[in-house]
Amino acid sequence: MRLNGKVILVTGSTTGIGAAMARRFAAEGARVLVHGLERNLGERVVADLGTGRAVFHLDDLADPAAGPRLVAATVAAFGRLDAVVNNAAWVVRSDLASTDSALFDRCVAVNLRAPLLLARAALPHLAAAAGCVLNIGSVNAYCGEANQLAYSVSKGGLMTLSRNLADALGPRRVRVNHLNLGWVLSENEHKLKVSEGLPPDWHERPPPAFAPSGKLLTPEQVAAAAVYWVGDESRPVSGSVVDLEQYPVIGRNPVKGGV
Repeated sequence: MRLNGKVILVTGSTTGIGAAMARRFAAEGARVLVHGLERNLGERVVADLGTGRAVFHLDDLADPAAGPRLVAATVAAFGRLDAVVNNAAWVVRSDLASTDSALFDRCVAVNLRAPLLLARAALPHLAAAAGCVLNIGSVNAYCGEANQLAYSVSKGGLMTLSRNLADALGPRRVRVNHLNLGWVLSENEHKLKVSEGLPPDWHERPPPAFAPSGKLLTPEQVAAAAVYWVGDESRPVSGSVVDLEQYPVIGRNPVKGGV
């Protein structure tokens, strides 16, 4: 088991990518702090992971005090903390006209400020364990989409935060790495697209320009990649930004039908 003995805190881990990571980490021998806003979903994940493998902590990351509470809950449950996975995010549609100060502030608070404050609260424990932080970002960090302005800005900031902290915390033996995710078929993504007018089976025929393989990435595939970055196999690598996507984001030249 590749994560045997590790204690890992995963934010936003009651559904989707976060839940897939929690399950995969536990299967690899880790104990996991499951976090989210829905108690019933969190307790379901904990039950799936098994007795002694996980605990659930309910908290709103928009609250600046959430980070210290999450760290305290993890250490109280398991006695240590080896890795923090900043996965939780508010995926919100907004453009320049609809991004008012309240929306922007909440998006940045959850998607960017919370990971910073959680890393700050966890640092003493991570330094003691020679541990790591894994930030889950998005390819939207590079420029984003017209209808995801605030979200894209927050993910751009998260990518810079990852590089900055990797540089700053290296001397303390704390590694920080970052995954920029492409289009992932999570439960919430499926529901969002249906709510926006796509048919229930939309995912069976994704646009070739966005999914050259004919299929979207799955939460389980992201979780499989994350195991490497939170485990000792990736040591001493720090400061890496890895795009989990089906095409090169930088310099991309998608095939255009018949041209």
